This record gives sequence, structure tokens and C-alpha cells, in this order.
Amino acid sequence: MSLGDSIIGLQALFAAHHLGQLPRPTLIRRTDCRPMVRALYPLAADFAELEDLPAGLSTTPPPALPDSVISGFARVIDIRDFAFDPEFRGVAMIDFFLRRLGLTPQHIPPALCRNSWLAPRLRPCRVSGLPQHYVLFCPRASMAQRDVPTWAQRRILRLMLDTQSLPVVTQGDAGAAWGGRVIAAPTLERIDDLCGLVAHARRIVSTDTAIPHLADAWSVPCHAIFTTHRPEWRVRDYPQCSTTALPVQGLPDALEFLRSEEDLQAVQAAWHEGWPGMQADLERFLSS
Repeated sequence: MSLGDSIIGLQALFAAHHLGQLPRPTLIRRTDCRPMVRALYPLAADFAELEDLPAGLSTTPPPALPDSVISGFARVIDIRDFAFDPEFRGVAMIDFFLRRLGLTPQHIPPALCRNSWLAPRLRPCRVSGLPQHYVLFCPRASMAQRDVPTWAQRRILRLMLDTQSLPVVTQGDAGAAWGGRVIAAPTLERIDDLCGLVAHARRIVSTDTAIPHLADAWSVPCHAIFTTHRPEWRVRDYPQCSTTALPVQGLPDALEFLRSEEDLQAVQAAWHEGWPGMQADLERFLSS
């Protein structure tokens, strides 16, 4: 699971626990997660027991769970292959996880559909070397089709500098042409550092990735840009997140994995076609 998937999956588990539907579940996590993702799960120790999936069971597609794993449990919910589940595509991510846990999303209080579990359990670190106040630009994602193209990164940086007075911290290429107002964020390996980068920002502009989920946790205004996914499938419940959806032509909705170079070209073309509307959205967000 990616960081964003894990954050929202744990929110659904927290909601089920909070509502008394899963009093003390055991969460058996895949062992092939990136270190930052693995570090997220122990934070949920107050509402779930944590175990590692035995060796050989974290592959994709996943093999059947053996009796040695599932014996002793009254109920087993296996979502290791959720990204390939047809029910995952075209719905709000939190709703998918809630349904798999046996809850009816329409009956869940709005506060439990937000990323409300994380902030009380983690103290975000202020990242060394960054200014006291800044806006944050996050142009990179875990999948290539969600990355902001280089030319669009430059235009967005210029817009961020022209529309407000704070320095911009970017997870992309800072370059040397911005008069010192654009600062490269350091590579962060720890979850509390990444949360600190987000939590101490005044505003955030991000492509579709885990950053909008973290921004909601610490109530930081965020503008998220979506290509292959509709905004309501990811940030529907976040009151301080505005969005731009770019018009990708010829691709199926909710494309999770690139199938060819043509898929990537279609997504990149959408940045050109959607730039005027996105520029207007960003200007409203940054000047509000």
C-alpha cells in the first residue's frame, strides 16, 4: 500500500473501532511497504493490534491466506489486492474501505470520513533549514501519471511567487532563477518529518498523492490537482481542500497503473489543455 492508501485505510479502521464495530481488530500489514509507510502503522497501536504478514504473502497478485494466518479469527477481511478490485475504482477511497469493514458510508459522521486519526498520535517535526513561514509545492507522486510536468512546475512556481509574498518550498526542482524565494525541500525519510513539512506550511499546492490527506489532518489549506482520478474520490470530505480536475482524453476512469507510453502522453497533454482553468483556480486559492 502507498502512504495515502494507508492513511485512509487506517482512518476507516479507526472509524469502525470508534463506532464499536471492531472493538480490537488485528491489522496484518504487508511487509513490502516503504519504510515511511511501515512507520505509519505503529501509530495506530491504540486501536488495533499489529502483526506482519508472513513471508511470501505480500506478492501481487496475492496468494490465498493459509490457515496458519486466519485461524483464531472470527472474521478475516483481506484487502491486499484492493487496487485491482473493480469496486475500488470510481468511488471515494474512504467509502471503499468503510464498506469492506462492514460499515455503511452514508451513516458515518463526516468527521470520521476526514483524516482525523493521525494528528492526535503524531507530533510533526519542523524541518531543519526551512523558513518559519512558507507555502509548499508538491509536484511529485508515487506514480508517473500524477507527476506535474517540468514546464508546468515552472509556471506554477511563478504563479505562487507572483500571487503571494511567502517563500515557496518545493519537493520538485528549485532551480536558481527565483531570486532565493524558492527553496528545495530536503529528502525526508521519516513520517514525522514529512508531516512536519506539511503541518508547518501556510498553504499547499499538490498533485494527487498523500499530501492532501496530511494537509487535512493539520487543517492546512490545500489545492490538489487531479488527472486520472476525480477529486471526489480522494478529497470529498476535506473542507479546506480545493481542487482542479484536468481533462484527460482516451483513458479509463481511475487508471491506477500506466499501460503504455501513450497513456503517459495523454495525461501530459491534459496539463496543456487544462492550464487556463487550473491557473484561474490557483490564483483564487493563493490569493484568498
